[in-house]
Amino acid sequence: MTKKRVVASPEALFGFAVRARILLFGRDNIMRARGRLHFVLITGDLSANSRDEILEDFRHYPVVACYTSAELEKMLGVRNTKVVGFRKSTLAQSIYLALKEHRVNSPS
Repeated sequence: MTKKRVVASPEALFGFAVRARILLFGRDNIMRARGRLHFVLITGDLSANSRDEILEDFRHYPVVACYTSAELEKMLGVRNTKVVGFRKSTLAQSIYLALKEHRVNSPS
C-alpha cells in the first residue's frame, strides 16, 4: 500500500511561518541569507524587470510566483511586499510542497 501525503493549504501555514520567524522580507535581506534559504516567493504583480532579476539572482533556489502583494498583506501582515524568502525548515518544506505547482524557474 502506498501512503498519500496530505498537503495543507499554504494560507493556513503562513500564520505559523510568521510565528516561527522563518520569513525574510526584501531583496537585501534575502540576498544576505542565501545559505539559509529554502525558497523564494514572488508576487504576480512584480514588474517584469524585477522578476528577471530575482530569477537570475536566485537561479539555484526554487522561485514560486503566486498571490498578489495585497493578498500577502492580509496573510502576513506586511505592507508593500513583493518578494518573500523562506528559511530552511520543515515548515518551509511543507509550504513549498503546497506551492510547488506555481514554480517559475526550472530545477537545477
